Amino acid sequence: MANELRDRQGMQGDKAQIVKGLYTQHRSWLLGWLRGKLGNADHAADLTQDTFVRILVRPQDLRQIREPRSFLTTIARGLVIDHWRRRTIEQAWIDALAHQPLSVHPSPERQAELLAALCRVDAMLTSLSDRARRAFIYAQIHGMTYLEISKVLGVSDRMVKKYMAQAMLRCLELQAELDQEEGSISWQT
Repeated sequence: MANELRDRQGMQGDKAQIVKGLYTQHRSWLLGWLRGKLGNADHAADLTQDTFVRILVRPQDLRQIREPRSFLTTIARGLVIDHWRRRTIEQAWIDALAHQPLSVHPSPERQAELLAALCRVDAMLTSLSDRARRAFIYAQIHGMTYLEISKVLGVSDRMVKKYMAQAMLRCLELQAELDQEEGSISWQT
């Protein structure tokens, strides 16, 4: 048991050293790459830091990395996709608020909570298969029946039920995650 703990601590120390080396050798290059992708130096700096934080918190053996820039690019590319997805959601939120009277606008804190929740819902929907996501959206947003959805998707209504069960399970999992977090928002308001 003591040897396992010592090995784990040694691996963490190795990981910190490897990340430090990656940061020292490739941070400037990654920052430039991200600046080119985002067109914004501040966002590029944020995502550069996020890339290295993600490496630190993920349980993986970094000693196997043969192409550091490829490794960093893969992580950063995912963060760029998340960044643009979040920007799209933020813009949709801003557009929706613009059509509402100021008297019903939530406080800035509440807006931040709601935006974070919308991003989590988007991530949950993205985790579903294409057909499950479409079935869920058709049912919940467009109010379509399972029979109507089955015709649009070209599947049986039994498959639509399966897709809806998958989506509802992910909704319940997301609700449980939000409930466990400090300051979770209520879905009723």
